[in-house]
Amino acid sequence: MENVTTLSGIKMPAIIYGTAWKKERTVDLVTQAIKYGFRGIDTACQPKHYNEAGIGEALSRLADEGIKRESLFIQTKFTPIDGQDPLNIPYNKNDPLAQQVSQSFEVSKNNLRVSYVDSLVLHSPLENGEELMAVWRAMEHIYQHEGVKQLGISNCYDLDVLKFLFEEASVKPAVVQNRFYRQTDYDVALRKWCQEKSIIYQSFWTLTANPGLLANPLIKKSAHALQKTEAQIFFRFLTQIGIVPLIGACSESHMKEDVEIFSFKLPQTTIQEIAALIEI
Repeated sequence: MENVTTLSGIKMPAIIYGTAWKKERTVDLVTQAIKYGFRGIDTACQPKHYNEAGIGEALSRLADEGIKRESLFIQTKFTPIDGQDPLNIPYNKNDPLAQQVSQSFEVSKNNLRVSYVDSLVLHSPLENGEELMAVWRAMEHIYQHEGVKQLGISNCYDLDVLKFLFEEASVKPAVVQNRFYRQTDYDVALRKWCQEKSIIYQSFWTLTANPGLLANPLIKKSAHALQKTEAQIFFRFLTQIGIVPLIGACSESHMKEDVEIFSFKLPQTTIQEIAALIEI
């Protein structure tokens, strides 16, 4: 498994296993993914879409089999109220934002059965700069007390918002995790700025939102030439240009194929040709 070094100086796997919508299958799927070679796990303290406790159970099973927590990169998120199921909010919605963040983080640690997480991500920007920074300061407090090794933000498609956060933050965002698709022009300008600031861009919805790319003759030709799948070609392309994709494979064969992308490299000419498809 290849790694990338983040702004915070920690090593993050070049692909991460995404656990959204896995529900009761979470325990088995996370266990399988790690056994096939994944070393990064992405989740959130958001019962609506994630089963953090299932990941905790998987981590316990893996530890019993000799795969220790310290060998894994675990990333979770604080999800603001707007992103929660109103009937199942994992913190007191009437408390100040800072306390909501603290409560959410404690719930995450208990669910995951860990004493720290590697990456804490704000699931989405809040309505205004004041609220955004209230949450970020609470996340910084957790970082400063060694509960987490780095901070990040997700679903942030407005570059001005990201620039504001970067300027105001004492602990700079080390990762930005966004949906990767044509509707946002593949975040071309935002990714360029992130690269300039050494912020790692994580992509999600990477395959589901891009059937046209996977069907493109160029990717099909590369897949045929290298005897790989179209998904393997696309994921390898992303890792070679510095993007860390979240991969939510639900079959053992796909998990195996995903990890195998590091067994080959795409020629630079192919990288440039595929890049032309998304640098619009």
